[in-house]
Amino acid sequence: MNTTAAPHPPTSAAHPAAAWHQLAHPLWMCAMRPFFLLTMGSAVLLIALWSAVLALGLPPPPVAGGALVWHAHELLLGFGLAAVAGFVLTAVPEFTDTASASPRTARQLVLLWLLGRAGFWLSGVAGSAALALAALAHLGLLGGLLALLWPALRTVAGQRHRAFGWALAGLFVLVAGFYADALRGAYPLRWLLALLGLVMVLIIVAMSRISMRIVNRAIDDAGEGREPYLARPPRRNLAILCIALFTLAEFLQPGGRTSGWLACAAAAALCNLMGDWHVGRPLLRRLPLMLYAVYVCMALGYALIGTALLAGGPGASAGRHLLTVGAIGLSVYTVICIAGRAHCGHPSDEQPWVARGAVLILAGAALRASAAFVPDAATALLGLAGLCWVAAFGQLCWRMAPVLWRVRPDGLWGCQG
Repeated sequence: MNTTAAPHPPTSAAHPAAAWHQLAHPLWMCAMRPFFLLTMGSAVLLIALWSAVLALGLPPPPVAGGALVWHAHELLLGFGLAAVAGFVLTAVPEFTDTASASPRTARQLVLLWLLGRAGFWLSGVAGSAALALAALAHLGLLGGLLALLWPALRTVAGQRHRAFGWALAGLFVLVAGFYADALRGAYPLRWLLALLGLVMVLIIVAMSRISMRIVNRAIDDAGEGREPYLARPPRRNLAILCIALFTLAEFLQPGGRTSGWLACAAAAALCNLMGDWHVGRPLLRRLPLMLYAVYVCMALGYALIGTALLAGGPGASAGRHLLTVGAIGLSVYTVICIAGRAHCGHPSDEQPWVARGAVLILAGAALRASAAFVPDAATALLGLAGLCWVAAFGQLCWRMAPVLWRVRPDGLWGCQG
């Protein structure tokens, strides 16, 4: 499927310094490329800095809202938003058979992401002006993505994928709410917690598309004559509904018992959704198992949050870190391993490092969650969790950066998978 303009060989591929100035550089042939590079780089930098803040006492950047808001904001709107942008800019054109973003558009969207980082990081020093710049940049990026992709989502082929458009619209509203609170001096963390819930919904929507290919490919490779795997909408929609209701309840009445019951309902709905994946031995293959583990982290995370809200204890923090470090971290890692290579003209990488990185992320999630229950060893556990995350994404960056930076080996130009 050709979703870009006619192929044209890059003239500056051998000159890395020309990557920003020359739109013909391979970096810009697909908008996924720069955004996935930013995703991997920010994953390493942000968690390395946060680990140094927690374990070594390094002063965090003096941003609006303080250290915790900085950590959550950059994880969701730095690392997470870069991953979302790279995914939707590739997936929506592929699913709808429409044109991908041009190199010039990709560069403009990347510039907005970078301005968002600069504005927020300088907000503690430059005040409202920097915060307003960050707000305009983030809203411009999300609005740009929505404007760019909505025509494709309005086509006949795009109707069943409109959830991506509604998710981007929801992100726009929540980011606007965050910056409205921050600019008037209110503590804005509640908006980031709501944004976390919306990201969980977006992961479920994306996984339903990705899993159909990955799991069924594993079933075909096993050659056991099994029925194909189907991502059934009723189970998926029930999980999305429960997560949305919990997110809304927690936003309106934080820490209430209603939120606790809804978190438990979300965990149960996710376990029900995982039942679709029980296809026998094909599930134990590497990529299906990595995707399945995302739902495991998500279900355990909501279960811990619900239990803590109903019975007390430190489980809410542990649960939220299973959602962030585990579900978000592993889903982004897996998508880059799959889509990053496929849409750069490379076959799947069967080397052991792929699974090793996934295990490191899961170990980091487990260590970070356990730190909430073992306060005496919390500093050591936090440091180990950070090392696991940085090692996983550092290895991913080492392996994938050359793939994303260089020309396609198949001679094509664009995002074709």
